[in-house]
Amino acid sequence: MSKADRQPAVEPVDTDEPISKSERKRRAHRLQALGKRLAGMKSHQLAELDLPDALLTAIADYQRFPSHEARRRQLQFIGRVMRDLDPEPLQAALDNLDGESAEARYEFHHLERWRDRLLEEPDALTEFMAEFPQTNAQQLRHHIAQVRKAKTEQAQKTAYRALFRFLRDETHPA
Repeated sequence: MSKADRQPAVEPVDTDEPISKSERKRRAHRLQALGKRLAGMKSHQLAELDLPDALLTAIADYQRFPSHEARRRQLQFIGRVMRDLDPEPLQAALDNLDGESAEARYEFHHLERWRDRLLEEPDALTEFMAEFPQTNAQQLRHHIAQVRKAKTEQAQKTAYRALFRFLRDETHPA
């Protein structure tokens, strides 16, 4: 088989020029890395991403294999299966899950501001409950009190983080 007979695995959309072997390898490695991130996720997280059945099966097989070499080969297969997918929406969804997207950062900072307001402003609790009525008010008051009554710096940090986790879970149920 000559070089002219081989077709690249992923064709560029707007050009008629052939893709170099190095570029094909870079794309394959990027898809494998994306596949490895997917393989590290739990099944309920994968279900949220609406992946094709072939990819879900390949990921389940990867998670099942104990051998390093079998996993390496399976990652190559996952990359091959992912050639048919558009990786951009998948990458955006993973970034959002990992907290790397602009939206995730905004939500994180928004919750930090709520936490600070709840600790500093007396009227903030009423405003928070109006915005998020599903929140358990008794537990929220408990977490706020825990932060305020913590004696040591370590206890205060622990209570501060617990309050943040509570706010995150109440405002963004999984």
